[in-house]
Amino acid sequence: MAEQLVIVGGDATGMAAASQARRLRKPDELAITAFERSHFASYSACGIPYWVGGEVDGPDALIARTPKEHRARDIDLRMRREVTELDLERGRVRTRELDNGGRESWTGFDKLVLATGARPRRPDLPGIDAPGVHGVQTLDDGRALLDTLDASPGRRAVVVGAGYIGVEMAEALIRRDYAVTVLEQSAQPMSTLDPDMGALVHEAMCAMGIETVRRATVTGVLTDGDGRARAVTTEDAEYPADVVVLGLGVRPETTLAAAAGLPLGESGGLLTDLGMRVRGHEHIWAGGDCVEVLDLVSGQLRHIALGTHANKHGQVIGANVGGGYATFPGVVGTAVSKVCDLEIARTGLLERQALAAGLRFVTVTVEATNRAGYYPGARPMHVKMLAERRTGRLLGVQIVGREGAGKRVDVAAVALTAGMTVEQMTALDLGYAPPFSPVWDPVLVAARKATAAVRDAGA
Repeated sequence: MAEQLVIVGGDATGMAAASQARRLRKPDELAITAFERSHFASYSACGIPYWVGGEVDGPDALIARTPKEHRARDIDLRMRREVTELDLERGRVRTRELDNGGRESWTGFDKLVLATGARPRRPDLPGIDAPGVHGVQTLDDGRALLDTLDASPGRRAVVVGAGYIGVEMAEALIRRDYAVTVLEQSAQPMSTLDPDMGALVHEAMCAMGIETVRRATVTGVLTDGDGRARAVTTEDAEYPADVVVLGLGVRPETTLAAAAGLPLGESGGLLTDLGMRVRGHEHIWAGGDCVEVLDLVSGQLRHIALGTHANKHGQVIGANVGGGYATFPGVVGTAVSKVCDLEIARTGLLERQALAAGLRFVTVTVEATNRAGYYPGARPMHVKMLAERRTGRLLGVQIVGREGAGKRVDVAAVALTAGMTVEQMTALDLGYAPPFSPVWDPVLVAARKATAAVRDAGA
């Protein structure tokens, strides 16, 4: 009799795990059932801002594999089915059909994969659930936002939060000819950067015509006579809005796991071992935005919601569920984004994270160009680098600039993973030609300056 694998969540981690497990085990050996509560599976949530902005088609273009294609590979993917309870003692899950009168049933499992993702942060404020206020996490969310934009008679948008989603949605709305105001509670946008680098993002956003209000504490959403959002209020002002987009980040969706008594970390994410098996539970795995992962630089656990990690988690889980062997060693915290033509990237630790990890460090910031200075189109680029004070070990890099800035962070990500020192980085044999880089690449210029700072700091 075939073993029963149940997967909760039909996006990146869940379906990557299902596909990998199916490659390793035939249907008569392993029966795979996956439950997804939305209308879509196996899609790129990262593409939603570019769909909203009209740069890519959607939603079909954002779907990697349809439910029909999964079923053709003997993966029983059941859409619009929400898992409401985990019964670990009896080895079963309770599900509810969302489009069939709420009918409930139980499904047994021998092995269980939790890929429940994350949910957008939605503060408990007056009017926050009014029509016209949108989170952006799923393709259903993207479609709902587009419906609001298409029906809106006005062209004023307020984005609450200036993290990755916030700045990307600000660009999308600018592309749709909206007047955009971004409200950020912190001193600078992009709290995933140090404040001095976030200030560069703020300056650029203002130059693009995006009104960016810092230190703005949102107190509520005002509604009109029909109950729809018409303005966002802060402690100091009122900002008219025909549409409101929440870009306040996400938190792990571990409601089911918590109710079942599974181990959670400080962020609320599930705790797993290197094989993505939930700690203390031999037959349960978890991955994607609902777990915490090891930060290879600080040695601490972090919650990082990125599709790159989610897909890798799924591959590891699928290999282990299918009888193979794979591990996920951890991350260095690499992320890249953009707002219009400004590219924003970081990897490793910020200053506050290095301090929290008890590390002593030096920082340097350099301004260079993305191409040889004499080559047409050369644009400025700022690179900030953190290095451990005594050893010179690279701790983190942040980059803000135009064309060619964002992907340069990958050099630093490899150096961090390899545990390189900034002095070792200065000898890296990077590609050079005037259209692509100065003779000394900006990352190497920062490494040279960081090397000198480490030497000057001594022990």
